[in-house]
Amino acid sequence: MATLCRPAIAVPEHVITMQQTLDLARETHADHPQRDLVLRLIRNTGVQTRHLVQPIEETLRHPGFEVRNRVYEAEAKARVPDVVRRALAHAETEAAEIDLIVYVSCTGFMMPSLTAWIINTMGFRSETRQLPIAQLGCAAGGAAINRAHDFCRAYPGSNVLIVSCEFCSLCYQPTDIGVGSLLSNGLFGDALSAAVVRGQGGTGMRLERNGSHLVPDTEDWISYAVRDTGFHFLLDKRVPGTMEMLAPVLQDLVDLHGWSVPAMDFFIVHAGGPRILDDLCHFLNLPPEMFRYSRATLTERGNIASSVVFDALARLFDDGGAAEDAQGLIAGFGPGITAEVAVGSWAKHGLPADAVRDLDALELTGGVALSG
Repeated sequence: MATLCRPAIAVPEHVITMQQTLDLARETHADHPQRDLVLRLIRNTGVQTRHLVQPIEETLRHPGFEVRNRVYEAEAKARVPDVVRRALAHAETEAAEIDLIVYVSCTGFMMPSLTAWIINTMGFRSETRQLPIAQLGCAAGGAAINRAHDFCRAYPGSNVLIVSCEFCSLCYQPTDIGVGSLLSNGLFGDALSAAVVRGQGGTGMRLERNGSHLVPDTEDWISYAVRDTGFHFLLDKRVPGTMEMLAPVLQDLVDLHGWSVPAMDFFIVHAGGPRILDDLCHFLNLPPEMFRYSRATLTERGNIASSVVFDALARLFDDGGAAEDAQGLIAGFGPGITAEVAVGSWAKHGLPADAVRDLDALELTGGVALSG
């Protein structure tokens, strides 16, 4: 079975705190009729720090879409190789062993995709397949995991590299002063991540089942308006309530797999905002502790789009991982409204629990199998 190995995470060096964000909002929008509401909403996000790819002074300037996209390309090429190399090392794989690269990003545009540059400059085979995902927003992290799982099932023994590069700050639009836009300015952060899905072996989450769900007639709830000045993020006020519709989707996939949500051991979900996590606790009848890794990502890095699920998963690894055969769920949510969900169990070296026990017995007996 395919195993999602330990992710590598990187954040840019420029940091902005919640207090700095609030001060900027007060100064920049001193005459905004709903300024106090915006300040209250930003405080309620709980986002204490965010990382930006440029200093805040440059972030607040808009030199035009062309210049910004050049910054996106240059920064991606400068920063992606590090997370790729670390992800390969975590998975104990080499570039030449990768059969597919999935690249996810919704904050800049390149054609050819960055996948071509990665293959040409980092030792990947020319036969490596490419799958850029550009229009699923925050759900793309979950979608990348699911498409990697599908690929490994179609081509057993294959390995997939997932790369997420999100520079949300390059989408800042100074002329967008709606409440939703101003809230987004205090919520989103920048980050990069990479992870390998191994078709055989590896330590991490053994992917066992995945599913997708589109909530009908919600296309305009989260969207980009593409204008002369670039991407303008549009966020409908109904978005925070979407977990009432999506929590049953998570429940159904777990039930279909023959598991029980209350018995699950870990949850790695997209933290678009605190209400998403609060509502999942409510509708799935789970304690807040079950979403501690996602909440930590939100608090320390903000909404980092498709990288959220990888950052939260990396925190689980940092915490020692899960117990052998522990049951878990990963979910990404984004425009559509779309949910991408996967369930699986924790694996040592990618083996089922009974095989791990046999391996441990062999190690304890010097390689001599025990028989009844």
